[in-house]
Amino acid sequence: MEWLVWFTKFENTKPLSLVIFFTVFCGVLVYLYGSKKRGKKLEDYKNIPLRDDEIQGKEK
Repeated sequence: MEWLVWFTKFENTKPLSLVIFFTVFCGVLVYLYGSKKRGKKLEDYKNIPLRDDEIQGKEK
């Protein structure tokens, strides 16, 4: 049970949480931009707000 006491000290948990969050962040980036097909789809999605305005302008 000593390893549970190790988690109660901030000097230990801060670097551990930094490593965990950095690993998750890198995993998300690899997931999003790892595939060229998914990357192209995301690039198309960035223009959705602009296309929405164009569509509404044509309906009026």
